[in-house]
Amino acid sequence: MTQLKITQTKSVISEKQNQRDSLRTLGLKKIGQSVVREDKPEVIGLIRTVAHLVKVEEVES
Repeated sequence: MTQLKITQTKSVISEKQNQRDSLRTLGLKKIGQSVVREDKPEVIGLIRTVAHLVKVEEVES
């Protein structure tokens, strides 16, 4: 299955609470931090919420 590498590129200061919660759910706490998640509809929905704060790359497993 395809995996996604998600990297936080911007701060959550002055962002809405639901966007902060989405980043926490993805496992991101700091700028520059990366996590690898499976390409699932739930993860895609979280990424769409915070698309302006993260960078997403496909990673082969």
